[in-house]
Amino acid sequence: MSAPSGDLPAEQPPALPLLTTLVPSAHPHIITTPARTGTNVALLIHTSLTMFEVPAAPWAPAVSGFVVTVLVHSVDAATGLPRHLPVAEPNEWARAIFAGIDAGQGYFLGAVDPDTGEHRDGQLAYRLYLDTDRQPIRAPRHVAGCPHYRIRTGDSDPEIRIVTTA
Repeated sequence: MSAPSGDLPAEQPPALPLLTTLVPSAHPHIITTPARTGTNVALLIHTSLTMFEVPAAPWAPAVSGFVVTVLVHSVDAATGLPRHLPVAEPNEWARAIFAGIDAGQGYFLGAVDPDTGEHRDGQLAYRLYLDTDRQPIRAPRHVAGCPHYRIRTGDSDPEIRIVTTA
């Protein structure tokens, strides 16, 4: 399915969380918006920041910092049940959220729960790892509980511009 042209409605663009000031919390920052690439599909975008600290292991140094997790749930706007949505639009949302630090450093985890690695219908997960100074770092291998893939960016991706009040 090709991406429609235009932006999200400018009347009330959603505010993205600022990763430089977001504090660890049990409650995620939530954005609810209609999907542009699907009929009657809504996106529920949960962004959370948690701290991590792991001791050194054989062949892996000790590491600490923050992990930003973005979960994009695609649901039927009327029923709230999971709906399929191509990854282009959720990828753009994750990259827009990560752009406050570095949009090129995020990871796509797929349709999984990032903590358990179990499949979740209607959910796509993304992560960005930061050091204690909130600078992006590579995914520490002894922190990653499931496969991590660099978020694809390139000229072959459909252009979906996310208008926000970031």
